[in-house]
Amino acid sequence: MPKFSANLTMMFNEVDFPDRFERASRAGFTGVEYMFPYDWPKDQLVNALEANGLRQVLHNLPAGDWAAGERGIACLPGREGEFQEGVGRAIEYAKALQCPALNCLVGLTPGGYDADKVRNTLVSNLKFAAATLEKEDILLLVEALNDQDIPGFHLVGTRDTLGLLDDVGHPNIRLQYDIYHMQKMEGDLITTIATHVARIGHIQLADNPGRHEPGTGEINFPNLFRAIDAAEYNGWIGCEYIPAGTTEEGLGWFTPYK
Repeated sequence: MPKFSANLTMMFNEVDFPDRFERASRAGFTGVEYMFPYDWPKDQLVNALEANGLRQVLHNLPAGDWAAGERGIACLPGREGEFQEGVGRAIEYAKALQCPALNCLVGLTPGGYDADKVRNTLVSNLKFAAATLEKEDILLLVEALNDQDIPGFHLVGTRDTLGLLDDVGHPNIRLQYDIYHMQKMEGDLITTIATHVARIGHIQLADNPGRHEPGTGEINFPNLFRAIDAAEYNGWIGCEYIPAGTTEEGLGWFTPYK
């Protein structure tokens, strides 16, 4: 049966972030993830996890100036030092939180550089991150996003991302497969997951359209969950969706999987 982690960046927004851990635990989740931990002291997050019997499943590497529109810096020439510093900072948090995986958002394709320069920068940064994280027993993940919600994002499909992982050529790197983004970009969810399950380190979900909870859109999630089980995926599925109403009101889909 699938195991689900609550994404506290998007879910339980009815309360302040520190209070979302208790809400997630009360709703029946045993794992949590969120985009960035860096605005909170490590001890505060550790205490929130322990007090509510939760496991930290995932968070992202630092992604540049998010408020200014940056969505990662791994593909940006000239920012290599900042990227490496971000890997170090992420490791500090991941070790404190006992988080087994870190996701890298690679960024928007920069202007003013040829494609080879951008690619070489990205591959070099990911090789550094994969090797550095491997020393700490932390898995590196890389995610494709859709170019409708995030115009200009550098990775927009499963094939593109797997090709990038091939170029990196390190054993400590996997695909983070986001059901919502890939439904918008390419569909064919079941076949893609079944074909590439050995290279998938984490899955995230939201329905389409709207990026709301399962059952609000076009995706047949019960069938998809059965297919994920049949593919013998044994990782977490992160609930990275925007509740259509209050979070608790939209959790009926989750009841059979508690």
